[in-house]
Amino acid sequence: MTSSNIPAGKEYREYLQELRRKRARPEQGLVLVFTGDGKGKTSAALGVVTRALGTGWKVAFLQFIKGNWKSAEENLVPLFGDQWLYLKLGRGFTWEHESLEEDKAAAREAWAEARRILASGEYELVVLDEINYVLSYGFLDVEDVLAGLKARPQGVHVICTGRDAPPELIAYADLVTEMRKVKHPFDRGILAQQGIDF
Repeated sequence: MTSSNIPAGKEYREYLQELRRKRARPEQGLVLVFTGDGKGKTSAALGVVTRALGTGWKVAFLQFIKGNWKSAEENLVPLFGDQWLYLKLGRGFTWEHESLEEDKAAAREAWAEARRILASGEYELVVLDEINYVLSYGFLDVEDVLAGLKARPQGVHVICTGRDAPPELIAYADLVTEMRKVKHPFDRGILAQQGIDF
């Protein structure tokens, strides 16, 4: 079926269900890490999410830090029904809270839910958005996260995003891309803009 033959509306949901019935589970799930001080880590993950959804895969997108932002990608969730699970697990940006202990507890709760989802094998792609931050802050134990990644079913792909990915995760990952900042609008006082940044 070519892209010009892809139906719209209700028929599109039926088309996706047919893709899911026909899909072959990947033989080997990969771990992708998008890190670095440049913009585009979550955006790159969302690009892979788009490809996965278009393939008929089920995707779980789990946010560890950006918990209180209304991201535009949330508006797409109803279009994909149970094909796309989108969960905000964190408490938002840590610098907005007075209690680091509460942030650490929220990170541990978020990881427990993420580990359950990983282990379920229900999703071909699981995005752990901003998990690199909570690892670099020491809110989660790197070895515990690696154990969860290693215990996932064979065909489950995982994307880990955020600055400062720990060396242990980089060593374990199959693909690591580092976004390097060359220029950023924020340097000129331009704040994050919906549609580009969230």
